[in-house]
Amino acid sequence: MLDLPHPLVLASGSPRRRELLSGVGLRFAVRPAGIDETPLSDEPPQNYVRRLSTEKAAASMDSPLASPAEMVLAADTTVEAKGEILEKPLDSDDAYRMLRLLSGRDHLVHTGVTVSVPLAGARRSSTILVTTKVTFADLDDATIDWYLATGEAMDKAGAYGIQGVAGAFVERVDGSVTNVIGLPLAETLALLRESTST
Repeated sequence: MLDLPHPLVLASGSPRRRELLSGVGLRFAVRPAGIDETPLSDEPPQNYVRRLSTEKAAASMDSPLASPAEMVLAADTTVEAKGEILEKPLDSDDAYRMLRLLSGRDHLVHTGVTVSVPLAGARRSSTILVTTKVTFADLDDATIDWYLATGEAMDKAGAYGIQGVAGAFVERVDGSVTNVIGLPLAETLALLRESTST
């Protein structure tokens, strides 16, 4: 689908991002970037994911394993509900709180995607923001408890994974479904094409 002129590095340990990219035939190395993901004071969710994606790309390129010839793809996804950033839950109580907040409401899923490419001895980085609106059904306590017992909630922003059993909670998706999974695939492929076309 996409023939890249440089070796691609995914600056993420997310298995969902790996699966999405592998599913469209891309070959890449995985080099997660360890950065501080604490939101800044009063930082809007859209700014938060854009900032983290650029910081992850930069951290990956600063790795001793990095090569100047590589292109780097980094992303960060968060859920926004009533203006609050919902990252991965700290524990089951936190996950319950998030799911209760999402129940019967619309929420937004934001992903910042950054691509950094080598260019004449330097680097050029481009960042996009993709937002999807998701509508949840009403969840009663028994349903939330059942979902928490699956263990699926604990490693996902907003305490749910649309590609798993929590897909049954989703009444409507306006925008990219793969964005909700963790990487807006069509937009990411377009960004990779644009970044390597000039």
